[in-house]
Amino acid sequence: MRYIIIGAGAVGGTVGGRLAQAGREVVLVARGRHLAALEEHGLRLRVPEGELAYRLPAVDGPGPLGELRADDVLVLAVKTQDTVAALEAWADVPVAGGGRAADRLPLVCLQNGVESGRLALRRFRQVYGVCVWLPSTFVEPGVVSAAGTPLTGILHLGRLPHGADDTARRIAADLAASHFEAPVVPDIDRWQYAKLLWNLGTAFEAVCGPPADEVAHALLARVRAEGEAVLDAAGIAHASAGEQRAARGDKVTLVPLCGAPRGGGSSWQSLARGTGTIEADYLNGEIVLLGRLHGVPTPLNELLQRLANRFARERRAAGSMPVAELERLADETVAGVH
Repeated sequence: MRYIIIGAGAVGGTVGGRLAQAGREVVLVARGRHLAALEEHGLRLRVPEGELAYRLPAVDGPGPLGELRADDVLVLAVKTQDTVAALEAWADVPVAGGGRAADRLPLVCLQNGVESGRLALRRFRQVYGVCVWLPSTFVEPGVVSAAGTPLTGILHLGRLPHGADDTARRIAADLAASHFEAPVVPDIDRWQYAKLLWNLGTAFEAVCGPPADEVAHALLARVRAEGEAVLDAAGIAHASAGEQRAARGDKVTLVPLCGAPRGGGSSWQSLARGTGTIEADYLNGEIVLLGRLHGVPTPLNELLQRLANRFARERRAAGSMPVAELERLADETVAGVH
């Protein structure tokens, strides 16, 4: 199979690089300065064993590829806010032997949250969800890093809305040969909702920086408690914290990488890069939506969603709000609700 990585940033670039290292055929899809660097110097992947470099085909969309191959796998690794545009670009691309991508090719959603899978199922017949546990960083155009060892990441995989099939197992086998653990599970949504609860902290991290004291951790616990209450009210099952710890164990331990500092997760990186957008609407906003549908107040997630969007829109510095200020706003918000 050939893997077309749509959005070869931190996560997509890492997966693409590791697949290439294992001898799989990979095409990277990027834009702007990142695409220019990939075309000129190739992909540089910084990992615990050193810097790896791969000269891989790099394109800005389906146009340069012409007709897709029947053995192509589309790996969607853009942020959720860019999902619709990516689906529109790739759904109608012709495939060798007849038909179009949306009807014939598997689409793997290598993304946070749960919304992208739902969006993809509106257009693609074969959609696979992934619970992404992959600490990685976009260092600079053409350069990404992943500090996990002995595994680079853990990628639970399953067909949406639920199930497992031979295609999922073939993709998982390729990932397993590429420094990942990739369990194929019949209930991928249960793992994705568990990761969603964890990702509720990414907006906090973007606004205030990684939690570093008891006040920050206590505030984060309140944010996630709202999320758990909402999922319970909605009757949505999710893997427990203990089940997740057992699955991860010590398989992905972060080590310092020379020349590849890790300041924060995906939302923090969006602010640090000044992209002007952030995923909060599909992480904290998912909890807000479910809370409104099921009558559960979610004031803290609403606050983080609003602040993260404001920081992105105004291109404010990542981590620039003191935790004490966020705590004050949180207490005022909760008091206003009650």
